[in-house]
Amino acid sequence: MTQYSIPKPIGQMMSYLPAWPGSVVFVALLNDVLKDKLPEDVAEAMLGKQFKLVVSDAGLHFNFAWTKGGFVPGWEDAEPDLIISASAQDFYRLAKREEDPDTLFFSRRLVMEGDTELGLMIKNTLDAMELNVFELLKALPAQKLSSLFPRSKFCKR
Repeated sequence: MTQYSIPKPIGQMMSYLPAWPGSVVFVALLNDVLKDKLPEDVAEAMLGKQFKLVVSDAGLHFNFAWTKGGFVPGWEDAEPDLIISASAQDFYRLAKREEDPDTLFFSRRLVMEGDTELGLMIKNTLDAMELNVFELLKALPAQKLSSLFPRSKFCKR
């Protein structure tokens, strides 16, 4: 398999983007895909935990937390309990179930920092769910997507 990555100059430019808007969209999608599917014991173990997902080659990161109401955007200055890092291609392949997280972890292409026990619990939970994230995203109602990405008043309809 050819390993692709986002060119360094593009990743550097993207690293200047603020994390908050991306985190808002990311948690909205997480809630649609996972919120009602998490087992109670996992939801309880994640309660109040801060997470950071880092797309290493894109210079992007998403801060979020789990609350009783679901995933919420996290703040930049909050210390994450768990940081998960990988390239855009590796996250894509993980989401499509084309790559095994253990293989990526042991080849050092997927990095977990912080509460690795929490990370392992989440990994095992997601593995047991047999989710195809891209199939689930296709099923999202158009209303939800349009609320996440409203058209500008300057765009033609």
